[in-house]
Amino acid sequence: MTLRTHRNALVSLALACAALLPAAAVAASAPVDARLAQVRDAIAAAERGDFSAERYAGLAGDPLYPWIEYAALRRDADTLPIAAGQAFLAKHPGDAVGAAFRAIWLPALSRRQEWQAFRAAWTPAGQPLAMRCAELNARLATGAADAQWVSDAQALWRTSAESLPASCDAPFAALAARDGGLTPALRWERFDKALAAGNVAVVRDIAGGMADADRALAQRYATFLGKPAQAADVLAWPATDRSRAVAVQGLSALAKDDPDAAEAKLPAIAKALAFTEADRGRVLYQVALWTVASYLPKSQQRLAAVPASAYDERLHEWRAREAMARSDWPAALAAIRAMPAAQRADARWTYFEGRLLAIAGDQAGARAAWQRAAREPEFHGFLAADRIGAPYALCPWLPPSDAAAKARVAADPALGRAVRLYAIERKDWAEREWKDALSRFDDTQRRYAVEVAQDSGWFDRGLFGLGRTPDERRLYALRFPLHHDATIRRESARNNLDPSWVAAEIRAESVFDINARSSANARGLMQVVPATGAAEAKRLGLPWQGAESLYDPDINIAIGTAYLRKVLDRYGGKPYFAIAGYNAGPTPLQRWQSQRPGMDPDFWIETISYKETRDYVARVLAFSAIYDWRLNGNALPLEARMAGVLDAPRKPFTCPLAL
Repeated sequence: MTLRTHRNALVSLALACAALLPAAAVAASAPVDARLAQVRDAIAAAERGDFSAERYAGLAGDPLYPWIEYAALRRDADTLPIAAGQAFLAKHPGDAVGAAFRAIWLPALSRRQEWQAFRAAWTPAGQPLAMRCAELNARLATGAADAQWVSDAQALWRTSAESLPASCDAPFAALAARDGGLTPALRWERFDKALAAGNVAVVRDIAGGMADADRALAQRYATFLGKPAQAADVLAWPATDRSRAVAVQGLSALAKDDPDAAEAKLPAIAKALAFTEADRGRVLYQVALWTVASYLPKSQQRLAAVPASAYDERLHEWRAREAMARSDWPAALAAIRAMPAAQRADARWTYFEGRLLAIAGDQAGARAAWQRAAREPEFHGFLAADRIGAPYALCPWLPPSDAAAKARVAADPALGRAVRLYAIERKDWAEREWKDALSRFDDTQRRYAVEVAQDSGWFDRGLFGLGRTPDERRLYALRFPLHHDATIRRESARNNLDPSWVAAEIRAESVFDINARSSANARGLMQVVPATGAAEAKRLGLPWQGAESLYDPDINIAIGTAYLRKVLDRYGGKPYFAIAGYNAGPTPLQRWQSQRPGMDPDFWIETISYKETRDYVARVLAFSAIYDWRLNGNALPLEARMAGVLDAPRKPFTCPLAL
């Protein structure tokens, strides 16, 4: 989209908004029709062992019938007749349901030691280590352990730095029993791979299996890696590359738990084993990283002790944050300017370079930096636009739409099954069908597939199905779905909250999946845990039928917004504190507040020590601006939003940003 004047930009963007806003009216999830309800019930019956083909004969022609069969076969996999399993695979050789069945059938055949059937069902693509070992075992048990078997077993031994599952015991024992099967060189090769991966348990296992000549030294290595603070014989090791690698790995692990101890041990070990500058640098890197990640004393000097050659983007960032946390603005600016050019050009660091230049009195330099950052439609770009009084840059992509082409995509059998499986909350199965469909789609078809999924309420496909091309990142209406907007507006007004913030929280927490459930048992759109839900429902006088109530969008949003209001009030009306507390909880938030009281919001957010929370706060605030665009066509400035000011003059969006 090329626009020559600011006025034309606003007109075009308004038209784009008018075209996209009706998407908010799409149903969150299509009602489960009678036939789909029957399919759902049949699957549940199959999983209970209460399925019969006669009872559900009316569903035999349904596209989801193979998944009903799969549910029954999966339940009985350990006793299923071989012929029945083979017949199902033969009927679904390339389908998602066939792949799903193979994933449970192969382990079942391995447990049953049905090796011929296992080999007949075997396909190598994407198999986990346990099944790859089981396949070696199948060939071993059926007399096919030939020279190719030896080569395949050795290759698997080499490539795996993981702990070996029980299915690997027999084939690797057989390999070790053969002359030249598991040579000392092969054992050391896997030892080195496990060492590089930091897998101490594997290192220990390999050491125990070595011949006498190697076992003692390998076990000393393993002991040090397991307890680097207690090992006493490191100084007597041979000064070899492997000894140095083990020492570096062990000291680096120690640095994570006790950077003081790692720093104290380093000089003597480095001297005894003839560390290279790179070896020392890797240890000093870890000492500095795990000191500065918690803003411990000595952060500044430990960062300075790391050789320049050992710095990477992560440590450059921490050097800038550490200086910011101390309000050492010249040091923070120097840290940003020491970053590689590509990293420094990121909107985050361009924005902060401008902030630091402004503090130093270089207003022209600050403005130039902010002008560069303000072209990016993300948190720091929006902050930069606030600093120079510019509109927010947002260039939505509106590709041509072809209803017939979209209909052809919607008619794809795998995509149809995926959408229907999602509707009955079989998300894992739906994902399999989705991936199968997308494997055959080009970029345009994939975009239509996302539209089809979202038309049926499967909103997170905009997050997981797009982004492969730069243009796709500009499909804001698909990437930032909006539904239940009337409820969001109503409950936000009831709790004096910005509805765009509430929508942004929903996007960050659940991507508008009303049935979302986290590993911590948080549920629904705003990811409310049942205990909080029950307490808030009682306080608000809302109907409460247990944790399942949180899957009701109206109840979830009512409870979530009321709770968000409480969090906001608890933290002085500062949304950035509330967002951090919503993500990390009260204890870390109180620590961060006490460490940096009175710090400006942008610096405070950047110096949050948890990466997840630091990124979450910035992401939700940026999402709030984009949802302002979706809801209103303009935005509350982020500077006002972070201060909790809802009545500030609103900002327009424009494309491109002319500065």
